[in-house]
Amino acid sequence: MPASSPAPSSFMRKLGHYMTNALAVGIIRCALALPYETRVRFVGALMRRVLGPVAGYRRRALDNLGRICPDLSPERRREIAAGCLDNAGRTFIENYSAADFPARMSGITPEGPGLAALEEAAARGQPVILVTGHFGNYEATRAALVARGHAIGGLYRDMKNPYFNAHYVKTMEAFGGPVFPQGRRGTAGFVRHLRDGGQLVLLFDQHVQFAPILDFMGAPARTAVSAAELALRYDALLIPFYSIRQPDGVSFRSVMESPVPHSDPETMTQALNDSLSARVRANPEQWFWVHRRWRPDE
Repeated sequence: MPASSPAPSSFMRKLGHYMTNALAVGIIRCALALPYETRVRFVGALMRRVLGPVAGYRRRALDNLGRICPDLSPERRREIAAGCLDNAGRTFIENYSAADFPARMSGITPEGPGLAALEEAAARGQPVILVTGHFGNYEATRAALVARGHAIGGLYRDMKNPYFNAHYVKTMEAFGGPVFPQGRRGTAGFVRHLRDGGQLVLLFDQHVQFAPILDFMGAPARTAVSAAELALRYDALLIPFYSIRQPDGVSFRSVMESPVPHSDPETMTQALNDSLSARVRANPEQWFWVHRRWRPDE
């Protein structure tokens, strides 16, 4: 008997992934043909004016802002949502600028007490977990630290679109340092990296089903405590850091805060939430408001 054809829903899902990836690749190729600063401004504007609204990201950002910042005027919330989408678009094409972006970020000198703590830990072979959120462009700090001789690894979540995921992972690998997928497949690698005294970047600001409920931006939000658990298990420093986009739209300040004192996972993670909340309040356009950060368990 002939093999059965794929179910219509499966076929349509694959077709949708393929078409979405084809659009993304087309935008990337066109943008990369432009001078660096022009390409960054172009993709930022494209995300702000076209792609973000069409994909529903603008509406989601406005919904989150209305929930968390109800005292802001509607006009100010629209400004923040537009800035969020612009930053997301800029970040996207920066991370695909595998030669230009790291070269530019290599000139950054990270500031704050976390840099000295990182370098002292590296000298004595103590592992370090660098923690941030979807804020500014976190790869700016990773690129700056790699340029200083650190092998900063990354932990990533596979995209649902397998076509897009294949080249998305390569962008992270281009910044230097090993990268590991979340889940069982990547666990052995990043654990070995930590045990060997390595450094890892983790992003912790997405909803994780059944994770502890902690305060974030004044509202309850399920928050993964895995970064703190790893820090306690492997005696690693836990350092919050932020790559803050500057007014010119293409340069960054890299700020590395003091390591979070070891205590228990929830207390340490609440300190991370408080740190990120302060940065979001200071520069709200630079945080990714389109995440379903405060959603209930499904």
